Amino acid sequence: HEEEASESLKQVLYGGTMAFLVLAGFVIFFLVMYMRRKTKNIVEKQQLQTQFSQELLRTQLEIQEQTLKNISQEIHDNIGQVLSLAKLNLNTMDITKQDELMDKIGNSKNLVSKAIQDLRDLSRSLNTDSISAMGLLRAIEYELEMIKKSGVYKTVFDIEGTIVRLDSQKELIIFRIVQEVLNNILKHADAKTITVFATYNTDLELKITDDGNGFDAGQINNNITSGLGLHNMESRAKMIGAGFRINSEQGKGTEVILKIPLNNLNGVV
Repeated sequence: HEEEASESLKQVLYGGTMAFLVLAGFVIFFLVMYMRRKTKNIVEKQQLQTQFSQELLRTQLEIQEQTLKNISQEIHDNIGQVLSLAKLNLNTMDITKQDELMDKIGNSKNLVSKAIQDLRDLSRSLNTDSISAMGLLRAIEYELEMIKKSGVYKTVFDIEGTIVRLDSQKELIIFRIVQEVLNNILKHADAKTITVFATYNTDLELKITDDGNGFDAGQINNNITSGLGLHNMESRAKMIGAGFRINSEQGKGTEVILKIPLNNLNGVV
């Protein structure tokens, strides 16, 4: 009986030891798998962050290049023209014609004042810190005010819902997209009215419309050269997790829609 009891005890101990070893093996296996998965997730997250940073840098460089082009064109087309008119007035002044002289002096003062104001407006529109301080909506409103001052366009800006501030870098990229859309309208649309609707819900939807001549959106999308600006805007929107869509028909104006998720304010979706 003692031998049987001893043998049974050995079997129990052996079985218990094996069960413990199997259990320990499973625990170690799951711990190893967990650590591998955790490490993989960390590496993937770092890769995504690196990719996002590289894409952000590329976008910033594109925006800077486009901004420099806009500065050059604005100075050449508007400020340069105003200063040229002021110079023409100064060159044609005749001190023997007092009435005409006073008119030209007055006109020259007005032209120089306009050039100074245009430079201030341009500086504020391009200054990143100024845009961040104003916020996205005020920056868009200010841009529309400048367009309206030209006297060529009627502008409408409407906001619905509870305003939510986004990450400053995200707001800057959105503003540059809107700015590019507005520049395209001024250059190509031959419009009379520009309207911007901002709607806050689960998303921030920005809808920019004009009553200009429109275009065949399909042809633009298929033509890499002519659609380059549109593709850049779409790429920038995608980088911050925003949707980008263009609706347009020949002779029926254009509608650009940006949808930015509000459930992920500080990063890429």
